[in-house]
Amino acid sequence: MKKHNFNAGPSILPREVIEDTAKAILDFNGSGLSLMEISHRAKDFQPVVDEAVALFKELLNIPEGYSVLFLGGGASLEFCMVPFNFLEKKAAYLNTGVWAKKAMKEAKAFGEVVEVASSAESTYTYIPKDYTVPADADYFHITTNNTIYGTELKEDLNVNVPMIADMSSDIFSRPIDVSKYICIYGGAQKNLAPSGVTFVIVKNDALGKVSRYIPTMLNYQTHIDNGSMFNTPPVVPIYAALQTLRWIKAQGGVKEMERRATEKADMLYAEIDRNKMFVGTAAKEDRSRMNICFVMTPEYKDLEADFMKFATERGMVGIKGHRSVGGFRASCYNAMPKESVQALIDCMQEFEKLH
Repeated sequence: MKKHNFNAGPSILPREVIEDTAKAILDFNGSGLSLMEISHRAKDFQPVVDEAVALFKELLNIPEGYSVLFLGGGASLEFCMVPFNFLEKKAAYLNTGVWAKKAMKEAKAFGEVVEVASSAESTYTYIPKDYTVPADADYFHITTNNTIYGTELKEDLNVNVPMIADMSSDIFSRPIDVSKYICIYGGAQKNLAPSGVTFVIVKNDALGKVSRYIPTMLNYQTHIDNGSMFNTPPVVPIYAALQTLRWIKAQGGVKEMERRATEKADMLYAEIDRNKMFVGTAAKEDRSRMNICFVMTPEYKDLEADFMKFATERGMVGIKGHRSVGGFRASCYNAMPKESVQALIDCMQEFEKLH
């Protein structure tokens, strides 16, 4: 039976990315060695990093003066590295969910943190709109897509201070104006690669402005100066990321990814809104295209476990909602085919007919 992978992360990857990476794991570049056992300093591997950086810059139209880094530690380490490198006195944070809150918590160790707005009182079902970012903030931090609650900022904000964004779960799903940010980061395990590598896009001249000592490994300048090779990088996930970047380019680039994301999300939200058994959890204007969250309507609440079993038997994988929210979550990242979204819709309609 075909499996339809709606996992929120680690998540679906394009089939050819998995196959090409698997081949390299058996024999990298005809070297007779596995990708898992080559040196990161091998002459054959440096071109992998160089091409991945070049494709990042090309696909996202990154202007001159920015570096692309491949690091370890996940976005969770970036929650600490960002204030280490950029927070001198005050930082502003928009609290739109669990990950934004965790990022804010880390920043409090480095200086004053202003929560400009929060949707916590409504279980993060919307993204706050009316707030003021302090003009004297060193930066304004946002989380562009909230995987747990299914809300998303679908365009770049206009604010009067440098912006920093956690784009772990929606990178490459829409064009972005990188020039509005001094740093964009994310864990790769949603739209880019298997877990184990973190991408960071950093504006070079925004660094070196804090007075504190920054430990060598936590200093972005260290990794810029060493081309992401200061210590042994996660070789296999970087190779897989390169394959994904090649795939995105071959499919038509980020604009095509956005078109597909919109089409898939519109299909599924239309069924959620039509079907009397289900209801979406996020405010309509803030609905995520990456993580589509929904629950059973109150009158059918007792059938939640039944629907989960029904969908699982038909090949749906990973649609259980986050434990803090419940219900269902269909993550529709770039690699998710439209056919799988249609299969979930068919499932929902079939279940409706039965009940």
